[in-house]
Amino acid sequence: MHEIGIVRSMCKTVMDYARENQITHIEEIVCEVGELSLVVPEYVEKVYPVVVDGTPLKDTKLLLEMVPGMAECEECDEIFNVVANEGYCPNCGSFDKQVLSGLDFNIKEIHVLEDE
Repeated sequence: MHEIGIVRSMCKTVMDYARENQITHIEEIVCEVGELSLVVPEYVEKVYPVVVDGTPLKDTKLLLEMVPGMAECEECDEIFNVVANEGYCPNCGSFDKQVLSGLDFNIKEIHVLEDE
């Protein structure tokens, strides 16, 4: 389960950002999980409370947003969802594609109290 390492890294990045910007309380962290990233959202949600326990992020809510795995067919330029079509272009059947989105795990937003 590599998700624990991903969550630890994400939390370190958020805590470093908070420290650099004198932020004392973070309400929510919003992350984007790419459909093709090999990160399992359920595992991220499961390990998050364990990773943040005893840290300044212990009361922080984690929100995950899925980013669809989209690609453009190299043969006919059709844009399609890779997972829904099992990697094959629904227009021409080609497996040759350029992935456009859905490979990453990103911190999208950090929500803080308004008075900070």
